[in-house]
Amino acid sequence: MTATVAEDAGLEAPGPDEEAVAPPAPVARVYRFELVKLVSQWRIRLLVLACWIVPGLFVAAVGQQSTLPVDTLFGRWMHATGWAGPLVVLGFAGTWALPLLTSVVAGDVFASEDRLGTWRHLLVAVRSPRRIFVAKALAGLTVLLLLVAGLAASGSVGGVVAIGSRPLVGLDGHLLTPADAAGRVLLAWVCVLAPTLALAAVGLLGSVMLGRSPMGLLLPAIVALVLQLAQMMPLPVDVRLALPGYAFTAWSGLFTGPAQLGPLLIGVVVSLLWAVTATVSACLLFVRRDFTNTAHDGPGRGAVAASVLPLVALAAATAVTVGATTGATGSGIEQDKVQRSAATAFAHLYRLQTRQLNRPAVTEAQLRVTADCDKGSVRVAAEGPGNDWRCVVSWHLPGVDAVGTAVYQLDIAPDGRFMADGDGPKEVNGYFLVRTPAGDAPNPLWQFDGDVDLLATSKG
Repeated sequence: MTATVAEDAGLEAPGPDEEAVAPPAPVARVYRFELVKLVSQWRIRLLVLACWIVPGLFVAAVGQQSTLPVDTLFGRWMHATGWAGPLVVLGFAGTWALPLLTSVVAGDVFASEDRLGTWRHLLVAVRSPRRIFVAKALAGLTVLLLLVAGLAASGSVGGVVAIGSRPLVGLDGHLLTPADAAGRVLLAWVCVLAPTLALAAVGLLGSVMLGRSPMGLLLPAIVALVLQLAQMMPLPVDVRLALPGYAFTAWSGLFTGPAQLGPLLIGVVVSLLWAVTATVSACLLFVRRDFTNTAHDGPGRGAVAASVLPLVALAAATAVTVGATTGATGSGIEQDKVQRSAATAFAHLYRLQTRQLNRPAVTEAQLRVTADCDKGSVRVAAEGPGNDWRCVVSWHLPGVDAVGTAVYQLDIAPDGRFMADGDGPKEVNGYFLVRTPAGDAPNPLWQFDGDVDLLATSKG
């Protein structure tokens, strides 16, 4: 960094006689300088523009199509309300967008100085490696918050403008008012900030550890991919909740009644612990670095191992703690929980279908809905994820002696989310169109999404 560049950034370039006695530059000035450096990059500007525009256009375009992304959580309700759009964007962002954004922003924040050979100039101007680290970390965090805010705001505005602010059907079939839906959408995006910070901290650690290597740029995306693969496996529930990737999907618990806050809070706390641990490890590596070595290409293997081991130990300790404090065992998907979730969702959606078909109103107490679920056959234990769950739902109508029954095939994911597909009778859960305020829509009992609380007791 030349004296002119330092002065333009608000940093004082010391003279030969002042270098030994001049105090370090204020963190605020260094932060402002690092933020300007980040935002001046064309790729960062392009990402900011895309995050604030593309989600809104996507939600508005999909909302006008005849086919919907029904395989995505809340995708089947995009015609019904604009508040489903930002949740569809959130599901995509947690899987792909946010890991890639953290890679671009945090994965290169230190490595770029190695490639350009500007460390000595920056140290002369700032005179504190620790303040440089803090400023760079805060600048990266600011840009990430701007990107996440753009994704949330654009998806919400696009959905509300194109489709309208209408009630949203929750994951247990109950209706959320537009105001309640908006609040929960906002809270869901706030909760996803925690795993995003964890990946950003991993990016900082990789950028410090790997120096000029492009692997530092890819490390957050690779870690996110590994965590996603782990969440797709039938892991024990205590291990699943001990990984920061779970918080990318745990927000779905906000859209049940009552909200499934236990898994969500654990996922958020675990992600924040990962963020703190990885950031501290990166800071310790950075401040101990020998900046006089122009050929530096990352710390030695011992330092790298010492930085990675705390994360491994944290995951192990968290799994033990979750298991001990919650009593969670196995996959967390048990027969009683599945039956309760399926019956609750059916009862809520049956009342919705009744209103749409202009039939006499009925309460859930009158319906007395129950579900009898098994997994393939009586020879297979009715527990764990799979697409071979079968549920027979029964209900009663006032003044009718006969008991109504409907059959559903359930596909339950390892994280507890499931999709129920109606298998008859067609007059109840078959495909047909019903009249809604938003226009014709498929029968709400035909297919619906649900969520099994992994930490709930089998007896509720």
